[in-house]
Amino acid sequence: MTDKARTAFKARSWLFAPGDSEKKMTKAADGAADIVLLDLEDSVAPETKPAARLLVAQFLRSRPDRHRLWVRINPIHSDEAKRDLDAVIGAGPGGIMLPKACGRADVEALDEAITRLEITAGIEAGSIKVAALVTETAAAMFKTGDYAGSPRLVAMSWGAEDLSSALGASEQFGPDGQYAPVFELARSLCLLGAVAAEVIPIETIQADFRDLEGLKKRAIRVRKSGYRGMLAIHPAQLDIINEAFTPTAEELAQAQAIVDLFSANPGAGTVGLDGAMIDRPHLVLALALLASGAGE
Repeated sequence: MTDKARTAFKARSWLFAPGDSEKKMTKAADGAADIVLLDLEDSVAPETKPAARLLVAQFLRSRPDRHRLWVRINPIHSDEAKRDLDAVIGAGPGGIMLPKACGRADVEALDEAITRLEITAGIEAGSIKVAALVTETAAAMFKTGDYAGSPRLVAMSWGAEDLSSALGASEQFGPDGQYAPVFELARSLCLLGAVAAEVIPIETIQADFRDLEGLKKRAIRVRKSGYRGMLAIHPAQLDIINEAFTPTAEELAQAQAIVDLFSANPGAGTVGLDGAMIDRPHLVLALALLASGAGE
């Protein structure tokens, strides 16, 4: 998969929908999410997974917008993951989200499994993208810098809920309402790992879907730190997430002004703009912002 193919899709909002509910999948797919994650993992009870797989496959085949309909499977080394992939790949999802990923080897194993099924189904090999949740176990935290060159990988996100369980942590947040240090570490490691792998970093969910003002502040904050999208658990969160991760007209104009100044001064290491000195790192940021705006 080329670098262009890795990034040539909208990835601001990623909405989970339980794979055992046609009603909830339909509501999610008909909404404003850039990516809909049809879930076969945590939101589906073990005894209903077989029926959910069939329902997800049928749902995918019924939709013309499968490029934005992804499936979160079960962990790659489980028997459930093989059953998930066998059921849904032939229906042509836009991508697969891999939970509890623990380094590049897990993505490579997923790639091998998808490739075999794409060939069998007559789907273009390599066309189905992959996103990985990379901090859901203690061991995975040490592998977040391991994903460069992973086949199909276009995005990385992190998870606090499964990490809490793995750590035996009863609280994720401190008295100030911010994540406790170990969870902030997970967020930072995901961001660093995604940038190192040249894929899109995606912020984890906000569980309290009623706190829309808090969601707005959080989404703006993490975007400024480098994140390019966010997971969602409720349709009410989508408009806020989409707006927060869409460059404003003012931001785009500022970025274009920086690019134009450097174009007018080839070879310059710094240029002056509105009384401030702008150097090459600012140019890199401006070009990235304009590229993200063009993708919207």
